[in-house]
Amino acid sequence: MSQVVFVGLSGGVDSSVAAALLKVQGYHVTAVFMKNWTADVAGNKCPWEEDLASARAVAAHLHIPLKIYDFQKEYRAKVADYMVDAYRRGLTPNPDVMCNQEIKFRTFYDMCRSEGADFVATGHYARMHDGQLLRGVDRNKDQSYFLYRMPHDAAEHALFPVGEYEKSEIRRLAERFDLPTAKRPDSQGLCFVGNVSLKDFLHEFIDYKPGDIVDDQGHKVGQHDGAFFYTIGQRHGLGVGGGKPYFVYDKDMAKNEVYVTTDPDSALLNKDRLMAADEYWWQAVEADKVYDVQVRYRSTPVEGRIMRHSDKFEVVFSQTERAIAPGQSVVIYDGDVVIGGGIIQ
Repeated sequence: MSQVVFVGLSGGVDSSVAAALLKVQGYHVTAVFMKNWTADVAGNKCPWEEDLASARAVAAHLHIPLKIYDFQKEYRAKVADYMVDAYRRGLTPNPDVMCNQEIKFRTFYDMCRSEGADFVATGHYARMHDGQLLRGVDRNKDQSYFLYRMPHDAAEHALFPVGEYEKSEIRRLAERFDLPTAKRPDSQGLCFVGNVSLKDFLHEFIDYKPGDIVDDQGHKVGQHDGAFFYTIGQRHGLGVGGGKPYFVYDKDMAKNEVYVTTDPDSALLNKDRLMAADEYWWQAVEADKVYDVQVRYRSTPVEGRIMRHSDKFEVVFSQTERAIAPGQSVVIYDGDVVIGGGIIQ
């Protein structure tokens, strides 16, 4: 008897190919559409109905059943509210990391397993070998950064079929399988709202007021329209014209001020270390070992050593790293192997 796999089918090409590959590999496949968010935001219609129609078309084409799980309550509490609260406090959170930890590989995973799934699969670009999380083959699309906090018990029963392929191969496979999503564009914008800007989304939930943009000499050089929206390293969207470009290096939520510099090499913007808490590990770190360290999605990893403290850890870089943003995740790698990480302080 073939093993049962429940695959999260979002309506996009990646999860569609994941489902097709699993069926070809001989699994008994059931597709599940997660209804995480249906509300319209800032005049933008949430595309959930279009996504569901796409998922239904793929399931019908593959002759597999489709279930619908409604996780809107859980998603709002554990992902959306978490993100809004973090921005309100001046941080730069990563909702995709929290979604994978709390929804896809906890709430969704638990539901799938309770309904008879031997394995739970998604369309993530990552790999899982013997319960260990690895980078996806396509380094440009690799999503292991977002998955570093997935619960270990879920990892034992997780499958990432597209993680073994380059993105270009996934598109070709979609055409070979004649999937309805073969030419559907990749989703843009926020992971759960659709094509709406982060700024417009946050303005729906956070009270904001204009404040001063101050340079590293203490001079007021402009006005911002809400300090919560600006992130460390930001260059565009400051509304400060003339001369050299400005980079955000800090902000003070109590004073409602954003701090900038025109020096891209300034020590205010480039740090040789960081502190992280709320840590999560796949393997124990070695104090003298040099690891690959990634401080944001798709950033180029830099070398660093890890120093453990009682309830947090420090990363000391071999060279300075630009624009380290509190609230983002720092993920530690040994080659393609995910060692662990934490939330930047």
